[in-house]
Amino acid sequence: MSETNPYAQKPWLAHYAPGVPETVDYEDAALPDFLVRSARQFPDKMALNFQGCTVTFRQLSDMVDRFATCLTEFGVGKGDSVALLLPNVIPCVAAYYATLKIGAIAVMNNPLYADRELDHQFNDSGARVLVTLDLLANRMIDLRPKTQIKQIVYTSIGDYLPFPKNLLFPLVGKKKGLAASVKAADAVYKWKPLLAGTQPNPPAVEIAFTDVAMYQYTGGTTGVSKGVMLTHGNMSKQVQHVAAWFPDFGSEEVMLGALPFFHVFGLSTSMNLAIAKGWGNILVPKPQPPQLLEAISKFKPTFAPLVPTMYIGMLQHPDIETVDLTSIKGCFSGSAPLPLEVIEEFERRTGAAIVEGYGLTESSPVTHVNPFAEGKRKVGSIGVPISDTLCRIVSLEDGETDLPVGESGELFIKGPQIMAGYWQKPDATAETLTDGWLHTGDIAKMDEDGYFYIVDRKKDMIITSGYNVYPRDVEEVFFQHPKVMEATAIGIPHPKRGESVKVFVVLKPGETATVEEMLAYCEDKLAKYKWPAEIEFRDELPKSNVGKILKKDLRAEEQQKRE
Repeated sequence: MSETNPYAQKPWLAHYAPGVPETVDYEDAALPDFLVRSARQFPDKMALNFQGCTVTFRQLSDMVDRFATCLTEFGVGKGDSVALLLPNVIPCVAAYYATLKIGAIAVMNNPLYADRELDHQFNDSGARVLVTLDLLANRMIDLRPKTQIKQIVYTSIGDYLPFPKNLLFPLVGKKKGLAASVKAADAVYKWKPLLAGTQPNPPAVEIAFTDVAMYQYTGGTTGVSKGVMLTHGNMSKQVQHVAAWFPDFGSEEVMLGALPFFHVFGLSTSMNLAIAKGWGNILVPKPQPPQLLEAISKFKPTFAPLVPTMYIGMLQHPDIETVDLTSIKGCFSGSAPLPLEVIEEFERRTGAAIVEGYGLTESSPVTHVNPFAEGKRKVGSIGVPISDTLCRIVSLEDGETDLPVGESGELFIKGPQIMAGYWQKPDATAETLTDGWLHTGDIAKMDEDGYFYIVDRKKDMIITSGYNVYPRDVEEVFFQHPKVMEATAIGIPHPKRGESVKVFVVLKPGETATVEEMLAYCEDKLAKYKWPAEIEFRDELPKSNVGKILKKDLRAEEQQKRE
């Protein structure tokens, strides 16, 4: 990029909040080193809180060392894969750090996935050991012969509960569907007895920043999920990035651990950040509105990275009027745009600022955030590139030419958080990475201040009668309708135009509307070629575990209707 290039000039730097550096002075420390340091500095401080049962940093470090020793005794060595199939529970954190500590590769899996999806990820990653819940263990025992998994370790929701819940759980856990009996099978172990019978003496393993720390599978929202190779350097520097973005937050904060740790957003901005900073973390394994409000009310977190569905769900819950949210000092939102009225209402109730950001699995994930504190936030923007992160908007025509300020093209990103590539997929890697630049597949634009705006997904673009229609343009009109809670637009086949627009609408509770009413609302707000040819009302929209609307599922439904 030449010096006159708008992206080379980095206009975003002028809008960094005070104390945020252009370049981070990185510590040469991997994630397990941060845990060792926090355990040394804050041995008796709460590291994890699960429904009132707390584990100190010293206890967590001991748990990590014991399980790292177990893995070694199972035959797991540097470069081997360990699969974790867990919600946000204490063993999830310990197993992840134990895996990384011995140089093995962590493979985080979504507990909601079907066997077919898990079969693909277990086999693609070559996982040798699986850590899971008793609720899933029998299924996994049956699936194991189709994989390379040798040992299965299972924990239970009841393993870490405070008094008197720990006494009541054996009596009511199974009745409530929170526990299950696990059938007898070879090489299947209970978490707590396994750790109790193992000494905390893992081998010393030299870890380089270039070593792969994990295969983080993409959500598969655009096809078969691929294993993103994230290195120890990616993960460590990402945590240091996020910490640098919030310089006013010291070691006394308490994290709301509601984002799933099996997704890289929750992994980096909640689990790993809290351990690196010496913060306590309130684990919420089922982040639904009642559980979120209860966790905030009881345990008073001060920092809350969440996704829009979580903010919206809490604000619409009837208990919101009785819950004090003012312990929260900072909020981070990602994965989808956050409506302005939600931002304003949540900030009014907490007194805290919400900053919207952006990222991808391939970038560990954070690349952009709106400035916090005294920095200038722009609603609707994903913010500015974080420290040490370069960005360009590139022509959709040739994939090379940098576009002027304000013009829409594909967002390219370069920085120390960008993946090493896709596991065993050199062609896909070559398509996505060129000279260190990550091709995001997102259509975006940059304004004169260096703030970026996502216009749409490249693959979601609808071409109707030769015109490009960005679904987000249509969706934003529907979001402004006072009766609409959610809306999403996709392209459907059209005999004359090639494609036309179809919109799926979820109305606010208690509201009713007609297709004619919605179409009339669009007339003076959208060019005619962008008008939806069809509108369908739904009670809910299909979503990923981090609240992204799954347009591929809606497209598949439409395709089935037309077959």
